[in-house]
Formats: sequence, C-alpha cells, structure tokens
Amino acid sequence: MSQIDHDKYRKLLKIQQNNALLKTSQAVLGWDQEVMMPKGGIEWRARQLGFLAGLAHERSTTPEIGKLLQECEQDQTLTSAPRSVHGTNLRMWRREYDKATKLPVSLVKEIAETRSLAQSAWSEAKDKSDFSIFLPFLEKNLELSKREAECYGAPEGGELWDALADNYEPGANAKEISEIFGPLRDRLAALIQEVQEKGSAPDTSFLDVAVPISRQDKFGRLVLESMGYDFNHGRLDESSHPFTQSFSPADVRITTRYQETNFLDALGSTMHEGGHALYEQGLPMETAGTPASEAISLGIHESQSRLWENMVGRSRSFWQWSTPLVHDILGSGLTPYDSEAFYRGSNRVQASLIRVEADETTYNLHIMIRFELELRLFRGTLEAKDLPCAWNKLYQSLLGVKVPNDAKGCLQDIHWALGIFGYFPTYTLGNLYAAQFFAKAEEDLGCMDDAFAKGQFKTLLAWLREKIHRQGSRFFPGELCEQVTGRKLSSDAFFSYLEKKVRETHGI
Repeated sequence: MSQIDHDKYRKLLKIQQNNALLKTSQAVLGWDQEVMMPKGGIEWRARQLGFLAGLAHERSTTPEIGKLLQECEQDQTLTSAPRSVHGTNLRMWRREYDKATKLPVSLVKEIAETRSLAQSAWSEAKDKSDFSIFLPFLEKNLELSKREAECYGAPEGGELWDALADNYEPGANAKEISEIFGPLRDRLAALIQEVQEKGSAPDTSFLDVAVPISRQDKFGRLVLESMGYDFNHGRLDESSHPFTQSFSPADVRITTRYQETNFLDALGSTMHEGGHALYEQGLPMETAGTPASEAISLGIHESQSRLWENMVGRSRSFWQWSTPLVHDILGSGLTPYDSEAFYRGSNRVQASLIRVEADETTYNLHIMIRFELELRLFRGTLEAKDLPCAWNKLYQSLLGVKVPNDAKGCLQDIHWALGIFGYFPTYTLGNLYAAQFFAKAEEDLGCMDDAFAKGQFKTLLAWLREKIHRQGSRFFPGELCEQVTGRKLSSDAFFSYLEKKVRETHGI
C-alpha cells in the first residue's frame, strides 16, 4: 500500500469513526428516552433526535466521503483482500454511502422526529388499550417508510418492502422469505395439532407463584454473569419493551421487564437481551466505529439472543444448574418444584396472544402474522385503520386465540412505533440460524449438557466469539452461515431440535 493511498484510507477512517461517535451519541438519547427520561421531555427530545439525525446524515453523505471511497476502491492493495479489515470497511462503507445519499436530509429529520413522537403515542395507546391514539402516528410512519423505500428503489424483480428489509437483513426479500416461511408454517401447524391431540401439557403452576421483583432482578443478574455478560461494560435496567443498546463493545446496555407472577418472562427477556449483548461485547474493540466491528444483520443478531434464551435457557441441563438458585433466590414458593418441572414447564406449547411470551413452537406464527400484515400495508391491500381487525382475524385463524383488546393485540410491539418495517422476519430467520449454529457448536465441541448443568457456559461463548462475534461484517448473513456450518440456511436443524424437545416434554 503506497503512502498516499494509506493516507487516503486513514483520512476516510477518521471521518467515518467520527460519524460513528455522533451516531452512538444520538443512541444515548434514545436509550435515555426509554429508560430514564421524564414523560414531559418528549417534545424536546424529539427535536434533539431529529437535529442529530439530520446532522449525522449530512456528515455521512458528504461528497468528500464519496471521493475518498472512489479513490480507495481504485487501489487493488486495499480491495484485493475483501475479508480484511480495510476490505470489509470499504465494501460496507460503500453500501451505506450509496443508501444514505439517496435520502434527502429533510426526510431523515422528519423520520427521526416522527418516530420519537410516535414512541410516546404508542406507549400511551398501549397503556389505555386505545389504537386510535396511535393511528395517526402509524399512518405517518408508514407514509415516511414508503417514501424512504421509494428513495432506495425496489430491487430488480422485487417490491417496495424489500428495500427496507435489506436494511436489516442484507439481500432479504419478500419472495425468498415467503418460500422459507411457507413450509415451516405447515410443519409447525402439524406439530401443534399433534401436541393438542396427543400430548400431555406440562404443569406450569409455578408461574402463578408471586416473586418479588428485587429477587427476580438478583437472579437475572447472576444468570447474565454466568453467561459471560460483563457488567463493567454494561448495565441492566427496566423498560416497557426489553431491548439492547450498544454504543461500542465497551458500553452495551440491556433492559428487561418484570411482573410478580410468571418469573420466566423476566428470565427469558433477560437471557434474550443478554444474548444480543454478548454479541455486541464480543465485537472487536480495536476496530470499533467501523463495519469490521459491527454485526452484519438482525437475523444473525437474533440468532445469538434466541440461542441463549432457548437452546441454553430452556434446556434440561440449564435447569439442573439453576434450580437450586431459583429455590435460594426466588423464594420458598418455588421450592416444591424440581428441575424437571421447570424444564418441562418452560417448554409448554400453548397458543398465546403475546409474541415475547410465546413458546418456541408457536413463536414463529406470531412473526408470520406480522410479516403478512406488513406486506399488505405496503402493497396497499390493507389500510392502517383496519389493522386491528386484520390482526385479530389472523390470530384467530392461525393461533386459535381471540384478541380481547388493542394492548394485547396490534399495540403489543414497539417496532411500528419506531417506524421499523421489514424487520420482523429477522426473528424467525434468527431462530433458524441459531439452531444451525448450535448444532455445529455441538458437532465441534461435543454435547454441552454436562457443562451447562454445572453453570459453565464459557466454552460455548468462546466458540461463538471466534466463529460469529469476531467476524463483524466480513460476511453477509448467508455467507456467514455457510462459513460457520458448511451449509446454506434451512429450517431443518431448527425443526429437528424443536420436534425432539416438544415430543419429550409433552409425552408424544
């Protein structure tokens, strides 16, 4: 690499890292809005976020960046190794720059301000179970998201929704996702029917035991530490919708939520967000602020959260380790239950209203409902005002449950309040990636049941760090899956894992 070209790359690197500092500073305000900010601060916060979003957009779309990118791309010493740090950065910076320069700064500001206000309106609407409060903000978010997608342009042979899905899962499109979801939906429906007709439902009476929130918090923190979460570089707080926010691998924060009964809700949410956080803490700090230290997709990200929440947290060996801790920390009300009761009960298959509380078997149907509704909203075959009715009909037909109100229906998720469209399928893709990764980990490391039963999770974490976390954005999702497992993504590993456990826990 010549000195002049080296200088150009270093100049570009400095600009992009400064842009990353601005964006992560903006993210601090977003975290604060959800965790600490008084409700009365929302309008000023919306203006702050709108201003910073516009400033970040202006800085990331300057002609200088385009010129430096072009000059660096012409140097083969920089592009000949596409998986190297500089090769990865240039490739991903180009992708980001081409997308960002298609968006006018006025639209970026309007999106940021509207989403901030929409979050507040959604929270009120959910509290009051009144969709009409949120409707005008949903309509505005949908309008802005369509305008954003139009700026990107639908991919060849694709549709408008695909342009937004690509932001979360590079290369994803509605056609291919539908081709994966269709067969999986049929297999899940058949398994659920078999459970209902032939299975014996595990006892879940322990979920009715009231457990003080302070005790649940103590238990959750102990589980997080055992998983490998570093509290010196993170924190756990409470929010209405659990989430993970990373400012760098050195500062990764998570939230969970609590209810006095059903301690599994907080445990599952904490382990789920802990999985996201372990991924972020495992990204290389030495390249922080660049794509080489960023997760490649939401599907891969979700694979990490679902792996820890389900394949670890719902395993028999996890409960063999944690049950004495449950008895000691969560209180005497749970001492009548042994590890087998917790294992079977935590895996009960039961159709429900709330996605984040759903079991592994029915969970993906929740995602498929949202995917179908999003496509209809974008294709213009469903108006926003008719969303509750359409939502309720799908829940009745696919899950067999009647939706009693908006709070437990179409207002339960925050995503559309955030203006996030094209995101929901990444949850199911994450389940599929997780199963395929976990199967490969056991192939490489051997069965990990004995280690889990002793509360030893470091071997699994080290494998994930090497194979996935440290890779940053070197590979696109499908490429990473093949690189790690030697196979393209499919639903086979997931369904095999799920079917075995469901049959065992339900006596089929």
